[in-house]
Amino acid sequence: MTTVAGPQTPASADVRTQTIGLWTGLCAGVVVLIGFLVYPGFFPPMSPAMPADEVAAFYRDNADLVRATMITWNLCGIMVLPFFMVIVVQMKRMATQTHVLAYCYLTAAVSGATIFALADIFFLVAAFRPDRSPELVQLLNDMAWIVFVAPVGMLVAQNLLLALAIHLDDGPRPVFPRWVALVALITGLAMAPAACAAAVSSGPLAWDGAVSFWLRNGAFVGFVVVMFFALRTALRRQAAEEGAAP
Repeated sequence: MTTVAGPQTPASADVRTQTIGLWTGLCAGVVVLIGFLVYPGFFPPMSPAMPADEVAAFYRDNADLVRATMITWNLCGIMVLPFFMVIVVQMKRMATQTHVLAYCYLTAAVSGATIFALADIFFLVAAFRPDRSPELVQLLNDMAWIVFVAPVGMLVAQNLLLALAIHLDDGPRPVFPRWVALVALITGLAMAPAACAAAVSSGPLAWDGAVSFWLRNGAFVGFVVVMFFALRTALRRQAAEEGAAP
């Protein structure tokens, strides 16, 4: 006997939409990561001490690849946001008596996407006229790198807000396990020193340094991977709980 499925309940539709957002954000993140790996100025990262002539030569010799990478980031970078919006929705499900932390997380995530877009545009402008004055190309390169690496306040805030929300989630079945709060806290602390990249031109805190570049970006990628599995588990449990409800 054939069974005809009835219309989706609001609860099941909500879980389905969150699942789509989770995978959409992850797929877009993979594309952005591929662009990161392909970009010729990241391996190794360009040094703040690089002379203007060498900076201009880099954009002149790699103009097409720089443009292709940054256009890809421009199109796909914003599509990472659904991933973080799933975190916002799950934060609203927490038994914290308020949605303030979730809305603050939302604002920080949108701010981060805006900053990322600005860095992308500065890289594109530097490659737009690679034959312009080397000093001007160097200026645009400085702006691109500093905007890309140094503004980490919103990322630190996101992680601290998430950690606090998990800590305050005193429901009988917390949305996320407590260890996720620890991961978020460690990620925020690991990324915070990158703010010094706007004032330091050499050493581990410079924009090409081990702390500001490698630790910052590595911590972010690691956090996304951890949260993907944590969110998938939370969504499966939400589906089970709401599916069992009358």
